[in-house]
Amino acid sequence: MTYAIDPELVPWLDMLPAVTLSDHESLLAARGSMAQLAEVLPGYEPANPVDVRDLAAPGPSDAPDVPVRVYAPANRTGAVPGLLYIHGGGFVMGDLDMFHTTLLRLVDELGIVIASVDYRLAPEHPFPAPVEDCYAALTWVAAKADELGIDPARLGVAGESAGGGLSAAVALLARDRGGPALCFQYLGIPELDDRLDTPSMRDYTDTPIWNRPNAVYSWTAYLGAEPGGGDVSPYAAPARAADLSGLPPAFVTTCQFDPLRDEGIEYARRLAHAGVQAELRHYPGTFHGSGLVETAEISRRMFADEVDALRRGLRVG
Repeated sequence: MTYAIDPELVPWLDMLPAVTLSDHESLLAARGSMAQLAEVLPGYEPANPVDVRDLAAPGPSDAPDVPVRVYAPANRTGAVPGLLYIHGGGFVMGDLDMFHTTLLRLVDELGIVIASVDYRLAPEHPFPAPVEDCYAALTWVAAKADELGIDPARLGVAGESAGGGLSAAVALLARDRGGPALCFQYLGIPELDDRLDTPSMRDYTDTPIWNRPNAVYSWTAYLGAEPGGGDVSPYAAPARAADLSGLPPAFVTTCQFDPLRDEGIEYARRLAHAGVQAELRHYPGTFHGSGLVETAEISRRMFADEVDALRRGLRVG
């Protein structure tokens, strides 16, 4: 297929990582490419001092501790909003360095505390390990709110791609397990539905960075089984949740030429229908991960919208 990609993004297509996931060897190569990408992306020097500490949260039962990187404004004088951040990577890639620059910018602009989670990855650690790691990190952040300088009444969860799906799952777990209370969920281009049966998922087999074949591998690795089965947990694939009521307000983003587009739109629609305050932002001419091209006007708008959504959702200032 041909795609009407935003003209500012087109020159970058050959420079972005070509992610092809078909077997374990290709996964290892993709992990290497993503790690190299983090090294070549522009850095960021905060205008305000930011403390960055690598800590560890107690893991789920019979599991290792969960590495957590905490970003905090060095000059804060009282409790501020807190955000659990979950990185993307199709459940199979990514680490604490993947969104390091983005999180520095968010802390600098918003003056909040962010705890970034280094959850275990599939296929070595399939569901429920990744989401349980994220939930364990959330309970640790809530328990340590005073020590971390976080206002527990203004605690949210956020993530991109698989991190957006994990954020939705963490919000479901927090609701169903009776806490910690979340005031907001930011679901950026989220990976939510293992059934792989939306029009965008069926049609976008060759889109940049992410496409249907990658999604098939991603879900197979995460579930440890063929996706689309009849007994998949909603905490693995939040689109499977029958009841979305009682969840925190949500901000959902989607990209036009992204196989995940339609499941994000549908999840936002279902949240709204369940009485949840849900805002959907769709970006024309974009593809999954196109925000990496920070100089493009559409990418600048996407980041500005993220900052504004977090500002409102976490009641900053």
